Amino acid sequence: MPFTLEVITPDRVVMRESVDFVQARGEEGELGILPGHTPFFTALATDLMIVRKGTEEEIVAVMGGFMEVRPDHVTVLAPAAERATEIDEMRAREAQDQSRISVDREKTVESEAALQRALVRMRAIEIVQMAKRLRK
Repeated sequence: MPFTLEVITPDRVVMRESVDFVQARGEEGELGILPGHTPFFTALATDLMIVRKGTEEEIVAVMGGFMEVRPDHVTVLAPAAERATEIDEMRAREAQDQSRISVDREKTVESEAALQRALVRMRAIEIVQMAKRLRK
């Protein structure tokens, strides 16, 4: 029996779907959520979230935020999140390059966080591209 997953940013609802499984990285470690999970609330790390619907998997790049888990509903509130299929590869590569330059120059928490976000987006793109190659 699936549960509802909502991924919400200040700009939009990225996802509101019935799913079978969610894997995410919280500040305390990896999380695997199935229907009927015990309720809890946690901070999320900037990382990829894997969403499984039947035999299909989808990747969502989540830039931190919070996750509320209830037995039949999971809500993710994040400052930014994108489905891997929505990420513009050229823009992501440019952001990664600029972030690396900023980290080398400034070494601030903000520049490190920007680089982490860029790397997560690039990993999401790579996973989608690899899945496409495997399907051929």
